[in-house]
Amino acid sequence: MNELSTEDDRQAAALEFDVFAKQCPSRQVLDHLTGRWGVLVLAGLRKGPARFNALRRRIDGVSEKMLAQTLQALERDGFVSREVLTAMPPSVNYSLTPLGESTADHLMAFISHIEANMPAVLASQEQRTATTPA
Repeated sequence: MNELSTEDDRQAAALEFDVFAKQCPSRQVLDHLTGRWGVLVLAGLRKGPARFNALRRRIDGVSEKMLAQTLQALERDGFVSREVLTAMPPSVNYSLTPLGESTADHLMAFISHIEANMPAVLASQEQRTATTPA
């Protein structure tokens, strides 16, 4: 069985991933990360582990259903870890895996870039609105 695992590992390492290819599995992962809530979940967990409701309060506007679905997808992809705590009542902590931490670092740089350039974005939107016929 060890040989099979080694062979599987070799085959996986030999694959080339191309997010622009329609059937590439990296496209689905990109969707999980960059969808409306994926970026905010990773950024929200960047400061440390959080319980579900604390994360929901941090991410203003996310529904319970969407947060649960996003966390499940990110956990499946290996970005988020879920830990059930043996307390009364039972509770769950979510945290970033090492892969999630490195990905969140990149996303935080992206978020900082957007926030720093919002004046230019708003000016462009305003100019476009002013010059677009009604």
